[in-house]
Amino acid sequence: MQDVLNDALAKIRNADSSGVREVFVSPVSGMVGAVLGILKEHGYVGDFTFEDTGRGGTYRVSLVRRINYCGVIKPRLAVGVRDLERFEARFLPAQDFGLLILSTNAGVMTQMKAREVGAGGRLIAYVY
Repeated sequence: MQDVLNDALAKIRNADSSGVREVFVSPVSGMVGAVLGILKEHGYVGDFTFEDTGRGGTYRVSLVRRINYCGVIKPRLAVGVRDLERFEARFLPAQDFGLLILSTNAGVMTQMKAREVGAGGRLIAYVY
């Protein structure tokens, strides 16, 4: 257990491919919550709730069976706004299919929102 975000996305990916309707993700962090918020906003997962267990907490995530694959990007690559298209071609299977998730100084966001804001950052995950 080295990377909390990697563990969370692997658990979600495995549960989604197995046909499970609900998965419990633990341990959690603020980054995991922000990534789950983006996945919910774009329809990759259903509702998720935080449950305090007294030992870091757990997210209860309902799955909608829409994830083909998701994963983290290691090492966390620094990317500028002009370089986003190159990394989309590298990590996503087709143009306008899937999301790159970035951590910027304006918060965690997708590559589309980063273009609108004009902010670069570090690539942390992808989903399609």
